[in-house]
Amino acid sequence: MTPPDMLARVQIPPSVRRGEVFEIRVLLQHPMETGYRFDVLGSAVPKNVIHTLTVDYAGQRIFKAEMSTGISANPYLSFYTRATESADLQLAWSDDKGQKGQLAVPVVVA
Repeated sequence: MTPPDMLARVQIPPSVRRGEVFEIRVLLQHPMETGYRFDVLGSAVPKNVIHTLTVDYAGQRIFKAEMSTGISANPYLSFYTRATESADLQLAWSDDKGQKGQLAVPVVVA
């Protein structure tokens, strides 16, 4: 189960034609702590960012992002792929604390 602070929202067209290039929009819910902030007591807030996001479609890796402290909280990513068949987009991501998130989104090819 994905932890509540590691949720994602994915937006794709409701259906696409075979061979059509379509956009995939991903919003990951995460505070993305840089390690440079201090709390009210003056203690450093430990670094904790999503460092890897992978997306597989029909058994093929179509996207991989390696992120660092330069990414804002709740990172938004957008990329394109070509529709080949009806299959799930499998998203997986992990942060510095070892928490992992995953989500499957169906792609409907008409």
